[in-house]
Amino acid sequence: MSFDGLFTRNMTKELNESLLHGRINKIHQPYKNEIIMIIRANGKNHKVLLSAHPSYSRVQITNENYENPSVPPMFCMLLRKHLEGYIIEGINQVELDRMIIFEVKGRNEIGDISYKQLIIEIMGRHSNIILVDKGRNMILDSIKHISPSMNTHRTVLPGHTYVLPPQQDKKDPLEATKDDVLRALDFNAGKLDKQIVQSFAGISPLYAKEVIHRAGIGNQSTIAESFLSLIHHAKTFDKNPTLITGEKETFYWMDLEHLKGEKHTFSSLSELLDRFFYQKAARDRVKQQGNDLERFIRNERDKNINKIEKLKKTLDDAQQADRYQLLGELLTSNLYAVERGMTEVSVVNYYDENGESITIPLNPQKSPSDNAQNYFSRYQKAKNAITIVHEQIEKAQEEIVYLEQLLQQLESASTKDVEEIREELEEEGYLRARKQTKKRKLNSKPVLEQYTSSDGTQILVGKNNKQNDYLTSRVAGREEIWLHTKDIPGSHVVIKNPNPSEQTIKEAANIAAYFSKARESSSVPVDFTEVKQVKKPKGAKPGFVIYDGQQTVYVTPDLDLVRALRD
Repeated sequence: MSFDGLFTRNMTKELNESLLHGRINKIHQPYKNEIIMIIRANGKNHKVLLSAHPSYSRVQITNENYENPSVPPMFCMLLRKHLEGYIIEGINQVELDRMIIFEVKGRNEIGDISYKQLIIEIMGRHSNIILVDKGRNMILDSIKHISPSMNTHRTVLPGHTYVLPPQQDKKDPLEATKDDVLRALDFNAGKLDKQIVQSFAGISPLYAKEVIHRAGIGNQSTIAESFLSLIHHAKTFDKNPTLITGEKETFYWMDLEHLKGEKHTFSSLSELLDRFFYQKAARDRVKQQGNDLERFIRNERDKNINKIEKLKKTLDDAQQADRYQLLGELLTSNLYAVERGMTEVSVVNYYDENGESITIPLNPQKSPSDNAQNYFSRYQKAKNAITIVHEQIEKAQEEIVYLEQLLQQLESASTKDVEEIREELEEEGYLRARKQTKKRKLNSKPVLEQYTSSDGTQILVGKNNKQNDYLTSRVAGREEIWLHTKDIPGSHVVIKNPNPSEQTIKEAANIAAYFSKARESSSVPVDFTEVKQVKKPKGAKPGFVIYDGQQTVYVTPDLDLVRALRD
């Protein structure tokens, strides 16, 4: 639990420093559980994210871009009515709980002074965003409604009195003395980190483990001193926002020495959160939106894998073609020795160097010549089957490559990209076309992601096959540089410059590697060539091209570099 009470305390201070006395100018609700407020403060606009996402709940100032729906949800409309134009008079934490309250003041629709509270409860799957009329302590609405049947302690519905979540009977670590720490811990019971979490408010297992780690093998006194030393950093807001990349990524408001891995520090908690949550929530939304699509594509891929296994077995059977031909020829040469009603005949195999005999099975219901003709027919069928089966195997392999590419595209897709992938599958006949209430404009063009290299050169990226085809065939100039991971499913990338610098090529290659199946790999090969060397074969699947004249550069995908280059 990185976003604990101490993290919330530091974030509250950071928000106050940037937003206090600011005006709420605009409010958006890009997704079901998330609100964006544009606040004008200290001479600039700040984009503030309030998230009640079950896995990624938080409050922060963000520099990320969010797509807003064409029709705002009802909760967003209500927030606009009650908060737009209001001034932020305070941003407070409730004790050391993971709760932040925006105290706002403005005039209501009849011109009277009005005080409201926007309360963000950061509590995992129970997270919520609640608008309260402060004078009456009445809930105006919330992003999640909680009925009495769902929670017996309190109801979160419009018109009900706002009640704080149940308070835990824990000590305030900011006021703790050495004796308080020693009294709270039973050193004979063990698991001291868990005891610290259970005894003191606002402290997560991450923080408690750090206390024990910094205390070393010491005694009771050193653990208490370690606890108070770290609390001193919290009391004085001596923060050092750190991202630790090890077996999994972890963030905290200070460095955690007990965790090993590569460490990155940031100038603010919000910048840290932007980096940590970059595309994580988006991936979660895309997964929910495209879950049926991913399942369908995986099933189609697995069908083709199974089909190839069956075809290979058929191919093995078809390899008997030469034997059928041999038996037919030997039987024809020995028709004089065969009579109707025989079940087999032994003849000399004149193709064998040693002149060995061979036994030929016969159908007793057929004449000798019909038996011979039967072997020639089986030979011809098997021979034809080999050609057909090879074609079917090749086609199934092409299908697998295509479907693997779609799965890779879903991994880095935005919600809009998912819809374009769905449309592509409909156009290709994999899915039945939907009856859409709003038809896409026939002349609508795919929107490409744009990046700028360190020397100012524009780089364009296709995130799905529609975008890839549009980028390579329509947007890119013939002399410009095209990039793609070598023999690995990934995005088409184009450098909008016929003579880019070596640095720009490496940066574009890094983007191509990041938006490929090899995102988590190192030393990824990326081919680059002029756009005029890239061709789309007639009848090829969407996004499929062949190219020549390429050179290859090896890069290790770097998320921080990709984010830095994003427009």
